Amino acid sequence: GAPGNGPEPPGMPALAAYEQSVSPESVAKVPLAGLSLAAMTLQVLHNSGGVLGLAKPAGLPTQAPPGIPSVELLVRQQLFGEGLATDQAAGQRRHPGGFLGVPHRLDRAVSGVLLLATTPRAARQLSRQFERRLIQKIYLAVVENSATVQVATDASFQWRDTLRKVPDEPRSEVLAAGSDGGREALTSGRLLATGAGMSLLKLEPHTGRMHQLRIQAAARAMPVLGDRLYGGPRLDVETGTDSDGHDPREEPIALHAWRITFTDSETGLATEVVCPPPAGPPWDAFAAVL
Repeated sequence: GAPGNGPEPPGMPALAAYEQSVSPESVAKVPLAGLSLAAMTLQVLHNSGGVLGLAKPAGLPTQAPPGIPSVELLVRQQLFGEGLATDQAAGQRRHPGGFLGVPHRLDRAVSGVLLLATTPRAARQLSRQFERRLIQKIYLAVVENSATVQVATDASFQWRDTLRKVPDEPRSEVLAAGSDGGREALTSGRLLATGAGMSLLKLEPHTGRMHQLRIQAAARAMPVLGDRLYGGPRLDVETGTDSDGHDPREEPIALHAWRITFTDSETGLATEVVCPPPAGPPWDAFAAVL
């Protein structure tokens, strides 16, 4: 059964001691269906007031159908242990093992801070803040330098586009302004550094369209590194070729959820959770500014 609205469910104190043992690179190189969740733990960045902030590795979906590795399944296993298996065996589909709300999602290919809720009250509060756009989300992206769009270092910019989800396909597209079926996408950003054919951007989405940052960058001839769905170059040419049978959606891209700020429902204070970018390329090229 689900715990009440107390500060933390049984098993939570142990979670704070977990260390991240799986890098985004190693996740991406193994077919996800073959991953052993028992060997994975997620770094806890925040644990207070029913809000759990985790460092999500690239390549692992936030949620997935039963039997497929996901952040939700991994956290349920770590929080509820045998209770999860018991409830699953009994056919309980709604909150097996105990309550865990998922008011926040990141694309499978994206790394960074992800907020979950361990009490119904925290889940309601977070969902309301997301719906009202009261939560500030800051991303880092390493993009291919554009031959047509020039931005000065430390200069700010704004991207405004009309986007729509392509019917029956897991991608979005840019439409002409005012087109039927399109929805406005607004992002503000800043160029933090550039070099070696790539640039580091800080991006803040003000709307929440599907693949918003990814397609807005690609539309300006500066696709996110690794984002082959939108024309980006491979992140690591040594891990295989385009014909290696991997689903491009499983491969990590150089888009990272860096900072998120929400209002703590118990204290009423703005609370920021920060997740450093992954180790290794391409992020290490910008270590001086991160």
